[in-house]
Amino acid sequence: MKDIHLERRVLLLTLAAGLPGSAAALGLIWTGDHSSNVRWTVTVLVVAIWLGFTLAVRNNVAFPLQTLSNLLAAMREGDYSIRGRGARSPDSFGDVMREVNALGETLRTQRLGAVEATALMRKVAEEIDVAVFTFDGSHNLRLVNRAGERLLDSIAEVMIGQTAEELGLAEILGGDPERTIEINLPGGKGRWDMRRSLFREGGLQHQLVVLTDLSRARREEERQAWQRLIRVIGHELNNSLAPIQSISESMETMLRRLPSPQEWPDDAAPDMCSGLGVIRARAESLGRFMNAYARLAKLPAPVLGPVDVARWIARTVSLEQRVNVGIVPGPRIEIAADGDQLDQLLINLVRNATDAALETGGGVRVGWNSDTDFVEVFVEDDGPGLSNTTNLFVPFFTTKPGGSGIGLVLSRQIAEGHGGSLWLENRKDSRGVRARLRLPLEHEKLAA
Repeated sequence: MKDIHLERRVLLLTLAAGLPGSAAALGLIWTGDHSSNVRWTVTVLVVAIWLGFTLAVRNNVAFPLQTLSNLLAAMREGDYSIRGRGARSPDSFGDVMREVNALGETLRTQRLGAVEATALMRKVAEEIDVAVFTFDGSHNLRLVNRAGERLLDSIAEVMIGQTAEELGLAEILGGDPERTIEINLPGGKGRWDMRRSLFREGGLQHQLVVLTDLSRARREEERQAWQRLIRVIGHELNNSLAPIQSISESMETMLRRLPSPQEWPDDAAPDMCSGLGVIRARAESLGRFMNAYARLAKLPAPVLGPVDVARWIARTVSLEQRVNVGIVPGPRIEIAADGDQLDQLLINLVRNATDAALETGGGVRVGWNSDTDFVEVFVEDDGPGLSNTTNLFVPFFTTKPGGSGIGLVLSRQIAEGHGGSLWLENRKDSRGVRARLRLPLEHEKLAA
């Protein structure tokens, strides 16, 4: 019975259901006292009614199922616009048709959203200025955006289906998934940031590769650095060259008017000496400026050695004689660092804090604490605080009379050279400034 189709099972079951009644009726007709014409007429009528109802039952069961099958087949083919009739019927079949129609509407909405999302993602991939490639499990190219086409100097229609080896991209499918690589391709060469990840499509694993050109960003950073440097150097040179030029012109005019030194008036010699003094002072200022710049540009790499934090702070603080610098004790810690560079760093911080404290008659305190990875040294003062922290680490920017403007810049450069960081902030509990220096505890962390 299980191997018989549903329609045939319905037909057989309906025939079986009508068989007892039909057989009883025919038995009564043929055993009763009836004429032959009546017997055959009734027999044909009973059999016709029996078979007619049987076929009607079969069709009423099979036709809705065929309709439902057609609806599901259309949905399987991606056509969600067809709707089934009979959804308004209050019977079980009406319930089924309402659910099928609701399913079709849900699938249509989801497919529309998926299509729109896919179109958006493709549009984004086309417009972004990074090269995007996808490869299947056989390393065949499946997708490439416009930036990838420019990088390979070809079009997607030609490249799709080619292997990574044929495209010259075999290197990006091996090694670390995130790294910087050197690329020499028809549409570009230089250093590129490469990121590779896995995803699945159609149950199969694919690779997504994103390449970002680092040379453009590096050139932009270099351009900005040169602009800042030229602006600073130009400012310093103009400050010195303008008075030198003015005084030199005045002295030249004076020399032309006076034929010989013996005939100079009494005030000429002091004027000449004063002008020469200004020229000498500005030349010395330019020399100091260039020496300061050389210190920033030629800071050597740190020579690591054991540094006891408590002794380092005590030794550095003792060099400041203008105020009594307090020490807030911390845990006994030894770090791997360049002691000479750390001395210079802390001297700069303590000197700045002392200068600020002298303005208000306040004090200066130095202390330290640590966590599992870093030691943090703080230098705080009771000075007037910082009105603007924007230019603190801009080279040669200073608000002190006679300041060089490289102390904080050099200090931060030393901190970052040790794998640490340095920043300044206004104190929240009182007036003044707190400088916070973080240095790694272990040499392995520094090397990493």
